[in-house]
Amino acid sequence: MDLENQKRVKDLTEKYGAENMIVLIGGAEAEAAGLAAETVTAGDPTFAGPLAGVELGLRVYHAVEPEFKESVDADVYDEQIGMMEMVLDVDEIIEEVKSIREEYGKFND
Repeated sequence: MDLENQKRVKDLTEKYGAENMIVLIGGAEAEAAGLAAETVTAGDPTFAGPLAGVELGLRVYHAVEPEFKESVDADVYDEQIGMMEMVLDVDEIIEEVKSIREEYGKFND
């Protein structure tokens, strides 16, 4: 997650409260998605950005996770994300993001 997006997440969390935030990520690889998920839960693992050492514990989901997929219009999902599901390793991405969310998330349902 780039430094600008880290700042946005931090600012919005301060404004609205961590308990009211959900972060939706869309990285094409499990490792990249995991790093983004870790950044908004446990803090920036590279210690380079505004979230370095900041444990927000936010709810974080990837766009291919069932929790997100089931909450949006099926036609819109298919149009915007459906094609990508065919080329992504969806199971690996889901496993990675879910494990980060379960380990570091403070507001999991």
